[in-house]
Amino acid sequence: MKIYKPTTPGRRGMTGINWREVLTARKPHKSLTSGFQRAVGRNNYGRITVRHKGGGAKRLWREVDFRYNKKNIPARIESVEYDPNRTALISLALYADGERRYVLLPKNSRAGDTFIVGETAPLKPGNRLPLNSVPVGTSVYNVELKPGGGAKLGRSAGTFVQVVANEGGYTHLKLSSGEIRKVSATCYASIGQVGNEEHHLINIGKAGRSRHMGIRPTVRGSAMNPVDHPYGGGEGRQGRGTRRPKTMWGKVTGGRKTRRPKKYSNTFILSRRFT
Repeated sequence: MKIYKPTTPGRRGMTGINWREVLTARKPHKSLTSGFQRAVGRNNYGRITVRHKGGGAKRLWREVDFRYNKKNIPARIESVEYDPNRTALISLALYADGERRYVLLPKNSRAGDTFIVGETAPLKPGNRLPLNSVPVGTSVYNVELKPGGGAKLGRSAGTFVQVVANEGGYTHLKLSSGEIRKVSATCYASIGQVGNEEHHLINIGKAGRSRHMGIRPTVRGSAMNPVDHPYGGGEGRQGRGTRRPKTMWGKVTGGRKTRRPKKYSNTFILSRRFT
């Protein structure tokens, strides 16, 4: 972690990652980048549907490969790069046939390392193989939910999914939330853990840094008037005054189950996450 000298009140306590020790390339690979429309919390009518989003520094989109459909072709990590659109680091992989793709960088990997995707790939961090070939207790990331559908689980910085059991054509996975879920044993997953595991230790430090990230201010409900929020009003600081916690629109939150009773994936969830 990078700790700053307290030259200003905003610098005091601010932390970050020392990118000079981690990254090996400053500019992204041009053919794998494009412009895109940022998610600024507005719908197609321009109305705010998600609050506290908007602004921020302009970003380039990096086309990261989550399908890994180049099987049995070895690849070498050419560079380690920063991606402003995700918490994990990405790496430029050069396949033996000459094609380059961006992939997520696993923990403790660096430029020059190799990986391969295939049913007979060795159990080495970064390699990718079907879940039925992964021993119980192994940590994996970039896990598919449907065969060939691309990685959906275990993609953020420092996360991993643990293989708990293999039975009846399904693999039981324990997610970082504590949920235990069944996934088809023919789905692919990468061995290891996503890199940049120190991301959760970052202290943003000042409001301006949040604005650069596209995060707008949040006003507390208790600081509003009664017309604006169920918690509003009162002389001085008041408690929320309602039996259950509520949103600005009076919808109960904190403890009420919101999942649909007939959701298609209910049959695949063996144990719900702790709430």
